[in-house]
Amino acid sequence: MWRTLDEVTAGKRKKIQVARARARRHVWSHLPGGVPASKCAGRDLGSTIVLDVDATIVATHSEKEQAAPTYKRTFGYHPIGVWCDNTEEFLAASLRPGNAGSNTAADHIDVLGQAIAQVPAAHRRDVLIRSDGAGASHALLEWITDQNRVRGRQVEYSVGFAVTNPIRRAIAMAPEATWGPALNQGGDLRPGAEVAELTGFLSPRMLAKWPDGMRVIVRRERPHPGAQLSMFEELDGWRYQAFVTNTAVGQLQFLEARHRAHARVEDRIRHAKDTGLGRLPSREFAVNQAWLVAVMIAADLIAWTRLLACIGEAAVLALCEPKAMRYRFLHVAALLTRSSRRRRVKIPETWPWAVAIEAVFHTIAAIPKPA
Repeated sequence: MWRTLDEVTAGKRKKIQVARARARRHVWSHLPGGVPASKCAGRDLGSTIVLDVDATIVATHSEKEQAAPTYKRTFGYHPIGVWCDNTEEFLAASLRPGNAGSNTAADHIDVLGQAIAQVPAAHRRDVLIRSDGAGASHALLEWITDQNRVRGRQVEYSVGFAVTNPIRRAIAMAPEATWGPALNQGGDLRPGAEVAELTGFLSPRMLAKWPDGMRVIVRRERPHPGAQLSMFEELDGWRYQAFVTNTAVGQLQFLEARHRAHARVEDRIRHAKDTGLGRLPSREFAVNQAWLVAVMIAADLIAWTRLLACIGEAAVLALCEPKAMRYRFLHVAALLTRSSRRRRVKIPETWPWAVAIEAVFHTIAAIPKPA
């Protein structure tokens, strides 16, 4: 395994990306019912492919190449990745030193470009890119806006935005009638939370610095006890969170709930760390880059197993996290036998998930091979 990782050069990583994209196109063409729709606020986004970009800290406990102190006062790496919210696939990632900036536009653009290339061409017509406040840079939003120049492609963004002095002035200017009730992820009204669009209360000079069509939407909520508030929020009695989007239509409440669904990426990151991202094995940066490629492949295989094989009798395994799936599949005391030139896996009937595991194997074996 060590020799294999050591042989994965930059050129071979690009070839692996091409192979992953080809396999993904084949998998998506055989998904039962098509590509799942991303859901929020009790509704789905239809054919929109949602890409969630976020960075995380991977701590190391030894001197590794390009490891550095992080903003969380740890030592290690600061990789950035993109996940598909529709399918939970790990589309692209970049391994960075621990002192890499959270809001470096070049890193966001690079990894998002790789992620869009992983999406089958037929599904790139309608894309939504979500990010937290680290993505609120002029260069990134302009790059996303430029993607709409590609014929037949619509790319929207929903990106966290800092509550700066211009935003605070707009909040103070907005009349009470501007605010409306917010929604939770189930689609019901969330008590004590309200949403308003403040684009019209911002100065044209400030908006001119950002891409055309950018809307600024703010959510306010009564803070819970112990919440850390700014001086403005302490005087006002509300806690404010802002985001920007270029989506021109839709209710404010739905757009805000759609943005908050970006929080699901934290689960994707946790699953990736359970699948190898949490422990980078080598002192050499190039080997750790190859390891990251293996982590993405593993995450994709788990996602594809859920989507393609965990149906019918195996649906009980569809919601398993990687640790639970590993336990239910790999911890069974199965017996491998050979007879009549065939290999058979005998699973004890007493294993609670024996029927589901058998159904998964039969479903995978029936998937047509790519031409």
